[in-house]
Amino acid sequence: MDIRREIIRFLATGTYTGYLPLAPGTMGTLWGIPIFMAVKDLPLLTWAVVLAISVCISIYLASRAQGIMGGKDPSGIVCDEISGFMVATFLVPFSLFNVIMTFLIFRFFDILKPYPVSLADRYVGGGTGIVLDDVVAGIYTNMVVHGIIIFLK
Repeated sequence: MDIRREIIRFLATGTYTGYLPLAPGTMGTLWGIPIFMAVKDLPLLTWAVVLAISVCISIYLASRAQGIMGGKDPSGIVCDEISGFMVATFLVPFSLFNVIMTFLIFRFFDILKPYPVSLADRYVGGGTGIVLDDVVAGIYTNMVVHGIIIFLK
């Protein structure tokens, strides 16, 4: 057993939640909630750095896990959903309503893959492509959530 491969698989699959038979992406996205709770009170610059580092780590993990698991975008890899959800929650004020709203809107965009999410999914390969479509879905979600928050004020 190659311990390095197993660590990559463990992290890339969101502690193996990516192997759950029902909606692995949705289950993996749930990991984003405690991470959001952990970073929500960080200073803006620190939060942004943590976000950038997590996206880079996800690209690395997704790339390595793709080589281990095979396929273009193995459904077991969910670190991309976790990073995408982190993008979706960036600067979103913490409340139960906002967490649920952000989660549902992110899953909608991640599953639907509207333009240009679909381009990233279709034309960018490797770990970058696996993560990029979720990052773009996270950006869409973030904009929609902030718009809803402004509208509801």
